[in-house]
Amino acid sequence: MEGLRSITRKLDLQHYVVYLGFLAIFAFFAITLSGDGFLTTRNLSNIVLQTAPATIMAIGFVFVLSAGEIDLSFGSITAVSALAGAVVMQDFPMVIGIAAGLGAGLAIGFFNGLLVAYLRLPSFLVTLATLGLFAGLARSMTNLRSIPVINDAFTGFFGSGALFGIPSLILWTLGAVIIGHLIYRETRFGAHVIATGDNPGAARVSGIKVPRIRLAVLMISGGCAGLAGLLYAGRLQAAKYTLGESDLMTVIAAVIVGGTALNGGKGSVVGALVGSLLMGMLNNGLILMGLSVSDQMIVRGLIILIAVAISLRDTGR
Repeated sequence: MEGLRSITRKLDLQHYVVYLGFLAIFAFFAITLSGDGFLTTRNLSNIVLQTAPATIMAIGFVFVLSAGEIDLSFGSITAVSALAGAVVMQDFPMVIGIAAGLGAGLAIGFFNGLLVAYLRLPSFLVTLATLGLFAGLARSMTNLRSIPVINDAFTGFFGSGALFGIPSLILWTLGAVIIGHLIYRETRFGAHVIATGDNPGAARVSGIKVPRIRLAVLMISGGCAGLAGLLYAGRLQAAKYTLGESDLMTVIAAVIVGGTALNGGKGSVVGALVGSLLMGMLNNGLILMGLSVSDQMIVRGLIILIAVAISLRDTGR
């Protein structure tokens, strides 16, 4: 018995919980919804496609949270970026519209980063403020109107297209996960992000430019939100101020369940991907079961509470 306890202590529960949870929830829905189309190829493919923007945002959030910061504004950034790209493409070529969308995300991330890194304002309060600021901007940009995206090349590249039979949204997701994972795990920058979140004081002593790291991770988050906005606009063939509005809870849950520590110094891009797919599968299964939107929100909230409890227990708090 003592040997079993020793082995259990050595196991990183937070690292494995997302994979075990994914398998458990998948098995539950596969059994209970076997006659409702859950296991069909079309339904499973839709889960992956629908979670693509949230997965992209989750990758950026992994970097922010690992550095000991937080970004609550990425949902608003997504809407602003989608609208910026759609509005610009009405009068300019697609490349200019893409640059406008991504540039808007990076610029807002840079703005957040300056306030956090160099004015030393708490990232929670800064991004809470910019959440409201840019949500209002998204509404005022088009007077609450939806902007259609009629550029077939854009919608194919960012939404409905495919390469060798693989949907473009899946390719974007795989590409972002691979790049994010390699940067996070295999580069000096990734190591500096983890060191900054683990112990900022020790990171400074070791020569790490902590303010630059904080600025960089918030720009990464903004850039990822900008890309997510373009993916939304491509998939829906329109941009609206509500894009990304409901993703805050989903992305936070995906990242925390995926093994990224709340207090920084530890994270997983692959875990965030699995966490995002888990949340998408959960939403899909609850809809097929006939649960209301409010019930779905309750379930997501409970999952976040469980994930936070595991995270804090894992860090010994």
